[in-house]
Amino acid sequence: MDLFSFQNEPETPRAKLLADRMRPATIEQYIGQSHIVGEGKLLRRAIEADQVSSILLYGPPGCGKTTLAHIISQRTQGEFVKLNAVDASVKDVREVIEQAKMNKAMYGKKTILFLDEVHRFNSSRQDALLPAVEQGIIIFIGATTENPFHYVNGALLSRSTLFQLEALTRADALEAMRRALADKERGLGFMDLEVDEEALEHIANMAGGDIRRALNAIELAAVTTPSRPDGSVHITLEVAEESIRKPTIRADESTQYDVLSAFHKSVRGSSDAALFWFLYAVEKLGMDPMVFVRRLIVACSEDIGLANPQAMVQAVTAMDAYHKIGWPEAKYNITQAILFAVESPKSNAAAIAISNAMHAIEQLGTAEVPLHLRDTHYSGAERLGHVGYKYPHDYPGHYVKQQYLPDRLAGKSFYRATEQGMEEKIKINQSRRNGK
Repeated sequence: MDLFSFQNEPETPRAKLLADRMRPATIEQYIGQSHIVGEGKLLRRAIEADQVSSILLYGPPGCGKTTLAHIISQRTQGEFVKLNAVDASVKDVREVIEQAKMNKAMYGKKTILFLDEVHRFNSSRQDALLPAVEQGIIIFIGATTENPFHYVNGALLSRSTLFQLEALTRADALEAMRRALADKERGLGFMDLEVDEEALEHIANMAGGDIRRALNAIELAAVTTPSRPDGSVHITLEVAEESIRKPTIRADESTQYDVLSAFHKSVRGSSDAALFWFLYAVEKLGMDPMVFVRRLIVACSEDIGLANPQAMVQAVTAMDAYHKIGWPEAKYNITQAILFAVESPKSNAAAIAISNAMHAIEQLGTAEVPLHLRDTHYSGAERLGHVGYKYPHDYPGHYVKQQYLPDRLAGKSFYRATEQGMEEKIKINQSRRNGK
């Protein structure tokens, strides 16, 4: 536990990294997120009036969550405490709460607790925090890169206003670098720098909207490039390329869920997109191909079903191929199964049948098996009335109309074939049987 570090600036600011030196101290200096901190927006008004209530800041790395907390710490007249969920304990939380109670009782002073990486705070630690938030003892600010609906207790989430921050853009990274190059006090303006526009463009592109990464790269380029005879430093495209490398793509749990969802939805309508999300996830995010094969097998029944039963055969065969020959060779087999599924006629009749049957089960309660369907493989079955079953193969077309459902569900229909693909024949057969 510590007081928010930004309130104690060192004597020599240039000892800090450029990204820390250039961190905005006011809302006017803040870059991006105009949808939540633009002129007249709720969060901006709350910060300016020092009336911030419990909030959750959710967004990708480098989008400005911690910077917003820093701005609030500079603006508030209350006590501002920072904890990092990676190493904070329940004891740390309770100490903050006890100090907050004292501040409120003795000085009428509010306490704001900033909990960074709140998704790393397990349920018991979040529970320890909840009563103090409910009673207004502390104002809670949480920051997370993970979907809060997956990682934050429902009670704590319901008592906080959720603000979703967007990934910053290349233009935002360019603006931040140009500010740093011009600022003689906190930035690199004290140096005699000549920076080619293409060098800035390259860093902005490679940073992917992560301002910290862009500023670290431009600083590295500035301090490691040899000076020219006149003392100036020239940052070329080649220098920029050496200063920032291709970023490692994150594959946290929320991202994996989202990519898998995009894949399944694409199976319903786009071969190109389904193939893209599959290969992107495996080759770039390092996800297990089996995750997608399993989802594909589900989709073959949920979204294709009897419109093309061969889709499931293809998917299960691809799974078998993956187990036998491994990656990357099995990408061809899996791709074939994906494309076969996407290009197949679609039907969700099986999924609807499940839903209809489950609804009937919930409504029915206990189901009694009709007497003529009960087991007769014992002596005395006829004396119990277990008679009357008609053996379909004894009738024309190997079908005879009789009651198969419980008495209370007699006449109900759960599965209704569509006219898609092979299901069209099933629909004709259903109509023929219903006419008997």
